[in-house]
Amino acid sequence: MTNEEILREIDSLPPEGQRLVESFLAFLRQRYARPVAPLDDVPLQDEQFIGMWRDRNDLTDSTAWVRGLRESEWGQ
Repeated sequence: MTNEEILREIDSLPPEGQRLVESFLAFLRQRYARPVAPLDDVPLQDEQFIGMWRDRNDLTDSTAWVRGLRESEWGQ
């Protein structure tokens, strides 16, 4: 059966039948979902991105930096 034939068959069903097909597809997606790879157990402070902006003088006070950005962009 082609995809087009399957779609025609689903379209020909009454609304309750279409809901059952949708529910069954959700079940199949869950059953055959690929397992998520486990995250590394690297402590956050050891992640490479930590400290990547430490040399930026404009970000020493992040609250002031965000406030200035908002004022320049939105006049708030």
